[in-house]
Order: sequence, then structure tokens, then C-alpha cells
Amino acid sequence: MKQLLQFFDPHMHPELAIFVSQTLVRLILAAFLGGMIGLERESKRKAAGLRTNMFICFGAAMFTILSERLASEFGGDHTRIAAQIIPGIGFIGAGSILHSRAGVTGITTAATMFVVASIGMAVGGGLLLPAMFATLMLLIALHSLGFVETRWNLKPHMMTFEVRGKSAEELIWAVNEILESENRGMQSVQVGHTNGQSRLQFTVEGMREEHSALMKKLRMSPTVSSVEAVGAAEDQEE
Repeated sequence: MKQLLQFFDPHMHPELAIFVSQTLVRLILAAFLGGMIGLERESKRKAAGLRTNMFICFGAAMFTILSERLASEFGGDHTRIAAQIIPGIGFIGAGSILHSRAGVTGITTAATMFVVASIGMAVGGGLLLPAMFATLMLLIALHSLGFVETRWNLKPHMMTFEVRGKSAEELIWAVNEILESENRGMQSVQVGHTNGQSRLQFTVEGMREEHSALMKKLRMSPTVSSVEAVGAAEDQEE
């Protein structure tokens, strides 16, 4: 125990003490910056939330520090370990991208993890101010650009409709005919019966004007007795 305390004595090993203090500061800052981004993702209920982004940023910083330290101790290229972070994050990001009938989702999550890894590498390399600036820019982009897209109608979103009529088959046929004329399709289709009427609920992706036009066409259909926009489904990331 005494030898261990002597080993960490800053007076006996000043270079080691400086390295340990710098490393701790960088790792704590990396975890903090990654956690800030993770909290924003967690608040929007994304797959990669607080822990994922914190671990990615912390791990990238740790690998960068290790790369430099091992190269200085044993020789070699100090960028070799850090260079492997990029394909590693690419592998994790590819796992977050999902393909479905609705399209491709998770690209924003994958891109966020890629940037978070770069922030961790910057912190591990001692570029603290650029890392903090990049974190701020990423948070602004994630928080504000979604609002801008919605405000100016720049991004299609999912809308759920509910139509009622005498026959479920006739409702499906009528809705499909209207949607096919616009080269669109139904998603998340649910059929039921309420008060002696058939009820069809479905989700459609489109712009605000497209949803309004679809609502008008559904109301004009003789097969549809009533139509209602149940609400906007949660937007999926591109």
C-alpha cells in the first residue's frame, strides 16, 4: 500500500500526476458532453439515448488517450488505435438504421453517434474548446432544425385517419383508389366495427397540404359516411 501511494505521489512522479489529472479531466468532460447530447435524444425517445451517447463519447476519448499514451511508451503510430474508432462507430450506426415499408429510419441517430464519437476524440486529443463548440452546435441542430422543418412544412410527417362506412371491404377499396391516384399507400391499417358501422384506421405519410387534400377527397367519397384525422403520428427520423 505504501509503495502504491508513493507511485501516485505527485512530488515523486510529477509527469505521471500531470498525465492522470489531464486524463481524468478529459474523460469527465467527454462523459458530460456525450451525456448532454444523450439527454436530448432521450427526451425525444430515440433508440440511442443517454447511456449510448455517453459511452460512445467516453470510449472515443479513452481510445484516443490510450493511442497517444501507448505510442509514446512503446513506439509506433499514435493514430492507429484512434483511426479504428471511425469504422467501429460506423458498425454501431449501421445497426441503428432500420428498413421498413415506411422507408428508412435511424439515419439521424447514426449520424449523431458519428458526431458524438468525433467529439470524444477531440476531447481525448486535448481539443476541449472545439469539442464543446461542436456539442453546442449539435444540440442546436437537433433541437431547432426539427422545429424549422415542421414550421415551414419542409418534411413529410405521418397522419392517422379514421373512416367509417357500411362495409370494411368497400372502405378499403375506396381509400386505396383515392391513394393510388396520388401514388401513396396506407400503413398501419386497422379494421373494426363500432355501432353497427365498419371502421378503418390507417396512417399515411405526406406533407400538410397533401393531408388536407386527402381529407377532402375522403369526405366526397359516397362509400365513406364519416372521416376524422385522429392525429399526427410520431415523426420518424430519416
